[in-house]
Amino acid sequence: MDILQTIKALSNETRFNILEWLKHPEEHFSPQEHMPSSCDFKGGICVGSISAKTGLAQSVVSGYLVKLQKAGLLESRRSGQWTYYRRNEEGINRFIEQLKKEL
Repeated sequence: MDILQTIKALSNETRFNILEWLKHPEEHFSPQEHMPSSCDFKGGICVGSISAKTGLAQSVVSGYLVKLQKAGLLESRRSGQWTYYRRNEEGINRFIEQLKKEL
């Protein structure tokens, strides 16, 4: 894990908010009606729902989500035409532990 890449990903207020909202997706997003019942990606939220909450274009939000995923903070799953994102708790915990060691 590149700790600086992760810090940079968190330095944008909207990206930080997205990560915060995904901690309790049921409080911040409506049920994901497009997600098939066979999809076992609990807590996953589609890009469109995240885009609607931020008020930003889907292309901008997609870029933000990819940056958070590359930093190890999110994971994704594609189901049909939809891509769902959720927090990568293991990656977040690794980042926190690495930050404790280095600072």
